[in-house]
Parts: sequence; C-alpha cells; structure tokens
Amino acid sequence: MAESNKKKKQSTLSVYLYIPNITGYIRIIMNVVAFARCFQDKKLFAILYFISFVCDGLDGWLARKFNQVSTFGAVLDMVTDRVSTACLLVVLSQCYRRPGSTIFLSLLSLDIASHWLQMYSTFLSGKATHKDVKDSTNWLFRLYYGNRAFMAYCCVASELLYIILFLLSETQSESVIEVLLTGLKHGYLSFLVAIALFGWAIKQAINVIQMKTAADVCVLYDLNRKQQKQY
Repeated sequence: MAESNKKKKQSTLSVYLYIPNITGYIRIIMNVVAFARCFQDKKLFAILYFISFVCDGLDGWLARKFNQVSTFGAVLDMVTDRVSTACLLVVLSQCYRRPGSTIFLSLLSLDIASHWLQMYSTFLSGKATHKDVKDSTNWLFRLYYGNRAFMAYCCVASELLYIILFLLSETQSESVIEVLLTGLKHGYLSFLVAIALFGWAIKQAINVIQMKTAADVCVLYDLNRKQQKQY
C-alpha cells in the first residue's frame, strides 16, 4: 500500500515537472514581476508581458515535441492567459478616464464570461477540448479555432494593442479614443496600431460568438434533460 502511494506521488510529481508546465510556471513568475513593476517601469513591463505571452505558444509546441501533453498543462495555460489579460485590462482601466475605464472593464467581463461558458459547454458536450468547434454553424468561429495562424494573429494583435495603449498612456485624464487616433497618425506606429486594432476587433467578435454559442449549448442541455425526465 505504501509502495503504491509512493509510486502515485512520483507519477503526479512527474506531470507537474513536465517541460511545458515548467514553462508555464516561468510565465507566471514573469507576469508577477511585470505587474509589480508596471507603473514604475513601463518598458520592462511590456518586455516581460510580451515574452510571457509568446511563451504561450512555446509551451504547446514543447508539449507536442516531448509528448508531454496534459490536462493540467492545458488548464494552467488557459488560466495564465485569462488572468494575465484580466490584470492588464484592470491596469488599463486605471490609465484612462471614462468611458475608457468602463470599456476595459467591460472587455474583461466579456473575456471571462466567454471562456468560462465555452469551457463549461465543452464539459456538457463531452468534448476533449474547448477548441473542438467543428459542429458550429458560424464560419468565423470555426476558422478561429481551426486555423492556428489566424488564431495566433488575433490573440497577438489583441494583446499587442493593450500593450501599446499602456505604453502610450501618460495621465489618467486622457481619452483612450484620442490616444488611439494619435497612434494612428505616427508613422510606423500607425501601421502597427491598425494591424493590432483589426485583429483585436475580430477577437472581440469571436468572444461574443463564443459566449452566445456556449450559452445555447447550456440551454439545449437543460431542455434535453427536461424532456428525458418527462418520458
């Protein structure tokens, strides 16, 4: 019995020490340092946050490369993504006056609600991953989860836009719209802002579609369960 428990503990520890999971821990540390210093050193924040975000793609590659795909790793990856974005949106809400602050908090709510509903609907549907949307009738939704390059562009563009807005913010009395328009008028930065803004817009549209689609799955599950009880 003792030998069995020892082997079980060793097996559990080995999953925690998977290379992609260690990458996830490093991402968390970088984010903690980044947010701890965000108002004192904006450039350091931007560098650490962006490296952490890039590592989001690296841990998935490492998991496939070393055959270390795990449910814990997938959850760690998603939680780190959502918490990181949530923290950045909260920071941005403190950098701009209303309605900018309200916009960022609304985006935070949309992001959390959309992904929570998607994960729960995946559980109800018995699917292995929340990225399995082959049965969706929405072409944009299928394209987003079915094409890694397109998904990566939307995610990177969205995070990049938030980083740019953070770097451009100077006082809490600024309007986020004015800062965006200013960014669109500055040479190379205008191209970067435009590309990021387009990808961000698609990402938010996906969040809305995902939330509605997942909500429909939850409702249909309730209706089917109610019908089964009647018979």
